[in-house]
Amino acid sequence: MCASIDRVTDSQNWQPPTGDGTNNDGTTGRVPTDGRRTDDRPADGRPAYGEYSQTGGFPPPGRPSTGYAPPRGAQPGWTPPPKPGLIPLRPLSFGALLGTPFLVLRRNPKATFGSALLIQAGITLFSLLVVGLVSYFAFTRVASAPQDEQAAVEAGATVTVILSALIPMALSLVASALLQGIIVLEVARGTLGEKLRMWALWRAAGRRLWPLVLWTILLFAAVVVSIAIVGGLTALFAILGGVWVALAFAVGIIGGLGLLVLWAWLYTKTSLVPSLIVLERLDIRSSVGRSWHLTNGYFWRTFGIQLLVAVMINIVAQVVTTPLSLLFGVAVTLVDPNGAFDAYIPSIILYVLILFVALVLGAVTSVIQSATTALIYIDLRMRKEGLDLDLARFVESAQHSGASLPDPYLAPAMA
Repeated sequence: MCASIDRVTDSQNWQPPTGDGTNNDGTTGRVPTDGRRTDDRPADGRPAYGEYSQTGGFPPPGRPSTGYAPPRGAQPGWTPPPKPGLIPLRPLSFGALLGTPFLVLRRNPKATFGSALLIQAGITLFSLLVVGLVSYFAFTRVASAPQDEQAAVEAGATVTVILSALIPMALSLVASALLQGIIVLEVARGTLGEKLRMWALWRAAGRRLWPLVLWTILLFAAVVVSIAIVGGLTALFAILGGVWVALAFAVGIIGGLGLLVLWAWLYTKTSLVPSLIVLERLDIRSSVGRSWHLTNGYFWRTFGIQLLVAVMINIVAQVVTTPLSLLFGVAVTLVDPNGAFDAYIPSIILYVLILFVALVLGAVTSVIQSATTALIYIDLRMRKEGLDLDLARFVESAQHSGASLPDPYLAPAMA
């Protein structure tokens, strides 16, 4: 036991620093607990990152203070993770994942909210013009058709209107993919402390637009096909009649619930695909496999965060839009059908107001949901692959050298 005490108290195994911040051997730098010496102290005399004294987190005498003391109860030498931008470079807590998407809007509103509002307004205006004009001309032709041909002309007009609606629908898929890429890039670069302008984000996202569009189309097609299968079976059994009606009822209920569960599972497992396509520049097949791998062991966390954020923003949207919808209904009811056009002006104003509010809320919803998915991607890579260390090295190197550095988000095989 005495020998053990001697080894612990042997003065040759420990050399305290002198009062001027140097070690007894005349050198500067930290002496970590594992025995390695690091001489990474900045040239201006500031303490190196992670360097604190054993007395409350302040530097030794003669050394400038960083202005930060560790929290009460923290172990000596504890330092906070760096936070160059949106988030601290460490695995994120549940609260940070819920709150940071709203911070994305506030940090760079022109690039995020502005892009979303511009895209949403463009799609809405294009849809109103295309579908509205086609509908006007189609049903005008129905009204002027002879009585014996009116049924055929009406059927043709209906098909024409439906086909015209496919054009803005396809455009909305492209716009949705572009917006996802924009928000993913904003979150990724914002985490590094960078703040890109709107058009810079559009150009960067445009380079990965077509893989994003193809992935969006695949998701949309999968939903349509699955609904068609369940709906077709339900309709077939209902047409057969008799005991098949009960089977149609069972298929409709059980199939519908099964589709909801299947969609939730598949969407959660593949929700990181847009981030992987944009940030790691992978193809769709590789992105799906990597998303599946990253979410292994974190399915419920990923699903819960996305669901909770979606519920929150939808509740807020309902609170805002419901009073306006009720007011619009009352205004339409009170309008005199035989009155002049002036009587409909309040209803028109309310309708335009509701449309504007819907555009704003839609833009906010798109930004928050896309930002949530991007943050989940970054968090999972921090937990599984140590991305926080790569990001910290990138930020530190970028601050001390102006040379171009490899993108820290690239997959290890591509870096």
